Amino acid sequence: MSSAITVKDLVKRFGAFTAVDRITFDVGQGEIFGFLGANGAGKTTAMRMLCGLSKPTAGCARVAGYDIATQPEDVKRHIGYMSQKFSLYEDLKVWENIRLFAGIYGMKSSEIAPKTDRLLAQLGFSGERNAPVRSLPLGWKQKLAFSVAVFHEPQIVFLDEPTGGVDPSVRRQFWDLIYEASDRGITAFVTTHYMDEAEYCNRVSIMVDGRIGALDTPASLKQQFDANSMEEVFYKVIEN
Repeated sequence: MSSAITVKDLVKRFGAFTAVDRITFDVGQGEIFGFLGANGAGKTTAMRMLCGLSKPTAGCARVAGYDIATQPEDVKRHIGYMSQKFSLYEDLKVWENIRLFAGIYGMKSSEIAPKTDRLLAQLGFSGERNAPVRSLPLGWKQKLAFSVAVFHEPQIVFLDEPTGGVDPSVRRQFWDLIYEASDRGITAFVTTHYMDEAEYCNRVSIMVDGRIGALDTPASLKQQFDANSMEEVFYKVIEN
């Protein structure tokens, strides 16, 4: 499997504080990679560097084949991004959000309209085409936000706590969308605080105090830490 993300001894310091401390890992193309950690563990800082939004203090990383330190704009053009807090403009209509972000990602106008129709039909949102996003239930907003993030078929999509606040059944539907994207070769880099969602990932990394405390498949991690669940693995890694 070719690497979509390659990270080597990546460091981020803020003055005397080291937020990310020499982390090293690879993520394969089409892999669903879980990036876990408690608040303050450094996972958001690491993700910002990988998205080309923050320059590393030391070390190196390549995302979609581009150097995050010297080619951040190239990185941004080849990824998708979805945040729990902000992903869509609530005052715009559903189709207007899709068109806006498709344009930002550089898609041609002739491509956007027919693909928008197909996407809305696939999601079952055709009847909500002209509805303002603020009127949609939270679960629908999250599914739409993810679909917008991969609308331009990026090599990698970064998902920062994408299912926060939605009920379990909607979370499962959301993960079905991630699996479909993975089947198309899109790599998913996911942060989540739901430990059951870690089970859905091909591999999981757990950050502790800026470092990677564990990294492997969910099954291997449970075996390694003699645990029955990923939640139990998580707490054992934190304690160690």
